[in-house]
Amino acid sequence: MTRRLFLTLVALIIASTSLTTASDAIAADANGFMNQLWGQTVEVLSNKVPRAERLMRFRQLFQADFDGPGIARFVLGRYWRSASEQEQQEYLKLFEDYVVFVYGTRLSNFNGETFKMLGSRTDESGTIVSTDIISPSGEAPIKVDWRLIADHGSFKINDVIIEGISMLVTQRSEFASVIQRHGGQVGGLLELMRERARIASAAQ
Repeated sequence: MTRRLFLTLVALIIASTSLTTASDAIAADANGFMNQLWGQTVEVLSNKVPRAERLMRFRQLFQADFDGPGIARFVLGRYWRSASEQEQQEYLKLFEDYVVFVYGTRLSNFNGETFKMLGSRTDESGTIVSTDIISPSGEAPIKVDWRLIADHGSFKINDVIIEGISMLVTQRSEFASVIQRHGGQVGGLLELMRERARIASAAQ
C-alpha cells in the first residue's frame, strides 16, 4: 500500500469536536481536535484486533465523524443529478461499503507514523489544518492539509489534500472515468462498487 493511500485511510477515521464562532478560537479548536484525535486514530490502527472487528470500528467512525453523504455526492459530481432516486440511495450505501471494505481492510499497514501540527487557518469553505505525517523510516515528511467543516456545532472532515492533491477531486475523476466507460450511466459504477464490496465481504 502506498503512503498516499495510507494517509487517505487516516483521513477517513478522524472524529469531531466542539466549535466556537471566533476565527482564532476555531483554529485553536481545530488544532486541539487534530492532536486529540490523532491519538484515537493511532489506537484504532495499532490494535491487532480481528479483521471483522476492525472493519466494524472503522464503519462506526466513518458514520459518526466523516461527511460521508456530502463527500459521496461531490465525488459522483454531475452524475448525481442524472441518477434516479433509487440509484442515488444505492450509491450512498455502496459508497460507505466501498470505503469500509476496500480501504478499511488495509488499516493493518499502519507502521508507527507520527503527526506534527503546523498550523491552521479559516476561509469561506471551512477550516484547514496543516500537518506533516512523519514516517519512522526517516523518509521526508508528507504535507497534509485537512479541510474541516462545521456540522451542528462540531467538526467533520470533508477533504484531505496530500502534497497539494485533493483526495476528493482524485476520487471524483476515477469514478467519472468508470461512468464514461459505461456510456455515461451510473449503473456501471454501481455494479463495479457492488462487486468490490462482495469480494471484500467474502474475504472476512
